Amino acid sequence: MSDKYDVVVIGAGPAGYVAAIRAAQLGLSTACVEQWLDDKGKVRLGGTCLNVGCIPSKALLDSSYKFAEARDHLAVHGIAIEGATIDVPAMLQRKDSIVDQLTGGIAGLFKHNGVTPVSGTGRVLAGARVEVTDKDGNVRELQAGNVIIAAGSVPVEIPPAPIDNEYIIDSTGALALSDVPQRLGVIGAGVIGLELGSVWNRLGSEVVMLEALDDFLPMMDVQIAREAAKIFKKQGLDIRLGTRVTGAEVKNGVVEVSYTSADGDEVETFDKLIVAVGRKPRSKELFASDSGLTLDERGYIFVNDYCETEAPHIFAVGDVVRGPMLAHKGSEEGIMVAERIAGKPAQMNYDCIPSVIYTHPEVAAVGKTEQELKADGTPYKSGVFPFAASGRALASNESEGMVKILAHADTDRVLGCHIVGPSAADLVQQVVIAMEFGSSAEDIGLTVFGHPTLSEAVHEAALAVDGHAIHIANRKKRK
Repeated sequence: MSDKYDVVVIGAGPAGYVAAIRAAQLGLSTACVEQWLDDKGKVRLGGTCLNVGCIPSKALLDSSYKFAEARDHLAVHGIAIEGATIDVPAMLQRKDSIVDQLTGGIAGLFKHNGVTPVSGTGRVLAGARVEVTDKDGNVRELQAGNVIIAAGSVPVEIPPAPIDNEYIIDSTGALALSDVPQRLGVIGAGVIGLELGSVWNRLGSEVVMLEALDDFLPMMDVQIAREAAKIFKKQGLDIRLGTRVTGAEVKNGVVEVSYTSADGDEVETFDKLIVAVGRKPRSKELFASDSGLTLDERGYIFVNDYCETEAPHIFAVGDVVRGPMLAHKGSEEGIMVAERIAGKPAQMNYDCIPSVIYTHPEVAAVGKTEQELKADGTPYKSGVFPFAASGRALASNESEGMVKILAHADTDRVLGCHIVGPSAADLVQQVVIAMEFGSSAEDIGLTVFGHPTLSEAVHEAALAVDGHAIHIANRKKRK
């Protein structure tokens, strides 16, 4: 095995493996270093996303929703299913098989494209060199024309609730619970907490979510966040805002959680406690002091708009750099960097990165929120269309939520789209494409949408921006 490559990628998650494949496609000799091992001690590709993040969580979300639908929601269609039960081990086995298929698929893509996988922990040295330490402690050095750091992120731990991997667990442990807890506590009501809480709530857990912030989903548009909160509470999620956990202790087989709220000091007991307060970059011990790399105050590697670090020929992408921790954001950064190394003038539009919460209904967004536009002093107008007025949504018994489109008041250019409702993740992508091409709300309104489809809600929201919606009464626009 050669120890000299045009490109060495550290990390085989969505940012790293995509960067490695694209670099190899462009004719660059490429190696990808990954420390994750399977139960047989072989390198495991895919990173957090494929192994213990995006993919397994979506598998459980899908399985749990199908169960909840069979148990609670099919009678309206004239379908009666009595005594529906859930086989949790079978559900977990399905999840694991999907993970195995996808991680094995990346190994196949590496082989097909000529990427060399290297098992071990990578560390950047001066001069674009990478030190790799394998599981047995053996050290080797790779010479790289260019280094792409894609080391990913790890769950944030908090002192009041130390992880014991039995009663107090992180997001990884929450994907492997073999039984449905009667009472489940979740610290954090963000994306991860909501998705994991939804899974076990559907399966029968009484779920209490303890969120330190006073606002629900503050990164989302306020109107959409409020609508989402109403829906989730109706589903049975007990979301308590402004609650700060001060301690968690296992006593007699349950977790006793202490927290403060507006009502004072309180205590709750749970069968399991999930700590889902976010993630932090995996930047610790990632590079030598003389490598030329620097971290900001939050532990992110400093990069410019092209993901170039301060050290020549060293790039960083994905969760270890600024911006949202999203797999697709990291993947596109990886492609951009690979192409720039190959001499192509690639760039990335950070204004058009969609974000999604895979609850049911889904919550999705791209671009600016209304509160951001107000804070910036940007003149804007908005159009909202409820799924309750969508024929396709009503026919599917999926009529909760709305589509909201924000456009510049003077130019009509679309500035953002925010959705809570059925298939929000797919619907928002239509607006992402429109924004990428600089479309106006009128452009979307003049586009022909198939009928009956959920997409018509996007069409009507765009029409509503200027008070032209057909299937709802339009609000009078201020002169």
